[in-house]
Amino acid sequence: MASTTPVPAWPELRVADWQDTRDTLHLWSQIVGKIKLARTPLVNHWWNVTLFVTDRGLTTGAVPGGPGGAFQLDLDLVDHRLRIGRGDGAEAAVALEPRSVADFHAEVVARLGELDLATPIWVMPVEIPGAVPFTDDHDHASYDAAAVEVFHRSLIDIDRVFTRFRAGFVGKCSPVHFWWGAFDHAVTRFSGRTAPPHPGGAPNCGPHVMQEAYSHEVSSAGFWPGGSDEGTFYSYAYPEPAGFAGWERLPDGASYSTELGEFVLPYEAVRRADDPDALLLAFLQATYEAAADLADWDRPALEHP
Repeated sequence: MASTTPVPAWPELRVADWQDTRDTLHLWSQIVGKIKLARTPLVNHWWNVTLFVTDRGLTTGAVPGGPGGAFQLDLDLVDHRLRIGRGDGAEAAVALEPRSVADFHAEVVARLGELDLATPIWVMPVEIPGAVPFTDDHDHASYDAAAVEVFHRSLIDIDRVFTRFRAGFVGKCSPVHFWWGAFDHAVTRFSGRTAPPHPGGAPNCGPHVMQEAYSHEVSSAGFWPGGSDEGTFYSYAYPEPAGFAGWERLPDGASYSTELGEFVLPYEAVRRADDPDALLLAFLQATYEAAADLADWDRPALEHP
């Protein structure tokens, strides 16, 4: 059950303190996301496969199929269970607790079968170097419930600011959504122009995966719980316009990572700011302007005053 002590806004969560749990939860989220992938038609840029932040964790939203006409999977990070619910009210649950990925996968498959929702998935994790199939992974088995609750609270704060940032754009824009492949929360703006074919290269992802994701010119920003002591906000452009790495109009704490090819801002810098929301919004806006101005986007047509 959830902790009786509420988690404050913009909480501290050092990556080193929960990395094993993070990696296990990442793999569990891939199992959930792959079930949604198997059951939904392709929407541009794979938007059909993502998860969404809720007051209790992460959800697939309604997925078509099954006796009730639709079903939903909820990673409840408050009561620490995976809830599987059908449109007709039938439901089952899988405990989120210290257990291996293989064990978690086996029970999810069993509970889906009991609800007449059997959904075959490819059991190889994606976007993770050196991964092994879910069915063979007995090494990732950590689950620190208190750390997961802190992570969930940070996602709620991040989701709020990303949603506010998204509201300022009237061009094509993604939902604010959670990508289980890389375990990051993101929002993406589009110029409206097509992009050159993406070279691909993500582990266990064919080139068609990234080519669909980046079929059009983008400015994309997000948060990943890694890369620095407490996680990292990032922002990149595809294709990257000339001069992008040298953009200087950045808020304090932000920089360009030549290793990643992205602007980055440590979560800790946001958490410690006098106004965390304002600093994060400034980062999102400044890095978007770097992409839009240098690539000559039609900003007056794409932005809301």
